[in-house]
Amino acid sequence: MSNPDAELIAAARMVRENAHAPYSRFKVGAAVRAASGKVYVGCNVENVAYPEGTCAEAGAVAAMIAAGEKRLTAVAVIADSPTAVPPCGGCRQKLAEFGAGAVPVTLATTDGLTTLTTIADLLPGSFTLAHMDRA
Repeated sequence: MSNPDAELIAAARMVRENAHAPYSRFKVGAAVRAASGKVYVGCNVENVAYPEGTCAEAGAVAAMIAAGEKRLTAVAVIADSPTAVPPCGGCRQKLAEFGAGAVPVTLATTDGLTTLTTIADLLPGSFTLAHMDRA
């Protein structure tokens, strides 16, 4: 796999500062690159009905969909953690819905550590539309 995606990491780092995390104090930023090349970002948004918040990855995917795009080609997630933080299970499924298994995912820390993976490695055996085919 190639080097970490500096543009996506920078976008995720920037939006992370906007996270609303008064309860966990764990800010996360995410950026996705759509098939068009445009970058969409999201940050986690908590609320008092904890844990009924929104993950950063879900926010980035929602921004991409709201803009009329349907396919993502790269992902970056950043958090202030000693090791790179992967997306939660629900966000892994969301990424798999809009990105192929080979889509690169860069997981980063605010200290500059990165881990490179793919959507398929994050979610092996993902649930797909093919599972719903009743032909």
